[in-house]
Amino acid sequence: MEQSEVLNGPADQGAVTSVTKKLPEVTLAFWIMKIAATTLGETAGDLFAQTLKLGYFLTTIALFLVFVVTLAAQLRSRRHHPFFYWTVILSTSMAGTTVSDFMNRDAGAEYLAGGATSLGWGPQGLGLGYPVGAAVLISILLAVFAVWKATGTTFRIREIVTLRAEILFWSAILVSNTLGTSMGDFLSDSSGLGYAGGALLVTGALAVLVALIKVPVVPNVLLFWIAFVLTRPLGATAGDFLTKPVAKGGLNLGTAGSSAVLLAVLLGLVAHAQIRERGTSA
Repeated sequence: MEQSEVLNGPADQGAVTSVTKKLPEVTLAFWIMKIAATTLGETAGDLFAQTLKLGYFLTTIALFLVFVVTLAAQLRSRRHHPFFYWTVILSTSMAGTTVSDFMNRDAGAEYLAGGATSLGWGPQGLGLGYPVGAAVLISILLAVFAVWKATGTTFRIREIVTLRAEILFWSAILVSNTLGTSMGDFLSDSSGLGYAGGALLVTGALAVLVALIKVPVVPNVLLFWIAFVLTRPLGATAGDFLTKPVAKGGLNLGTAGSSAVLLAVLLGLVAHAQIRERGTSA
């Protein structure tokens, strides 16, 4: 998906040539990196909260602080920097994983590892459940978009160049990644589809969005945001498929090993993007 196709019409392109872009081109490589980052966010969030037994509450606080630090670096940057951008995407994915788990889960036996009696230090979870948790997050996301629209700031990614617009963008990203985690966990754990089935369902939905790109009556900006939300449950189901026990339908590769491999893949993609960015700006 090229950004000129997904986000901009011919009349828009001349209006943005005089500004320095802070966000990346939305191409096929963008979506590959997004899925890699969100899958890593799922496995890394589970690594800290479950494998290292820090619990959802403490891990959420720590990862939200990581998000704030990475966002500050992105906001201070005067131009697009792939490392800063994808670090924020990764931090929102990790934080979204534990925020979703904390909202939806509790200290019930179904969420605890064998022999465990708690989910770590602090509150064990709100236990809202996936439907209620998703409804809350959808409401928050709609509120963010309502504020965004009220400010008169563009939704077109290529034209986001002001601090206010970028803060609204990253607020929507954080909430959408949390919402996507809830959707992915629901598909994997509660829908009966399993990890592979959930991933296939989301992949099919994304294929429909790609087909709709050429339909004039469907706003491409809307397609972008729907795709952005849906790539998160794809990453969540893929991450669970890699890490969960074979008895539950996973590959049992573990959160540490899966996270290490995914981190290496993402770093390689970011390095490639950084080299391309330097080449285009030279």
